Amino acid sequence: MSDVTYLKSLLGVHPDFPKKGVTFLDIFPILRDPVAFETLITHLTHHILTSNNNIRPDVIVGLDARGFLLGPIIAMRLNCSFVPVRKGGKLPGSVEVVKYEKEYGTDEFEIQSGAIKQGQNCIVIDDLIATGGSASAAGELIKKSGGKTLEYVFIVGLPFLKGHEKLDAPSYWIVEAED
Repeated sequence: MSDVTYLKSLLGVHPDFPKKGVTFLDIFPILRDPVAFETLITHLTHHILTSNNNIRPDVIVGLDARGFLLGPIIAMRLNCSFVPVRKGGKLPGSVEVVKYEKEYGTDEFEIQSGAIKQGQNCIVIDDLIATGGSASAAGELIKKSGGKTLEYVFIVGLPFLKGHEKLDAPSYWIVEAED
């Protein structure tokens, strides 16, 4: 069985969550299984190492909150730094802020000033790409910080929502959800 088939088989499927008409794909069953979690991390790390014209990232940027579960592990394996992008009001010190639209309203993301240095290559990681609002906001924060986004990496992609079209760099997802 391929990594993709294996990981897809473990996703929890929750119809009508968080609201009627939405089917929520739950990554937590993968995280509860050590072999599945290792498969996920190895798959994503291998993808990053073999894509982007062999340009290695300097920074893994994890999105609040599920990107925090994957990003630090991948950053350690790639010997690069991890930088969190958090919801507004959660980071101490000086921050850069971007407001964005998401599936269920408006929100804002922050990154600590100076966390990404001028010219650093970044990979953005999160669990899911839907409408692209949060990932796009992270890309804006990386630009504001002087960095460059090489790629956006996700576990699950919902391409029928066209969120990946809003991004300023290529995107990759392991599992493609149907509409």
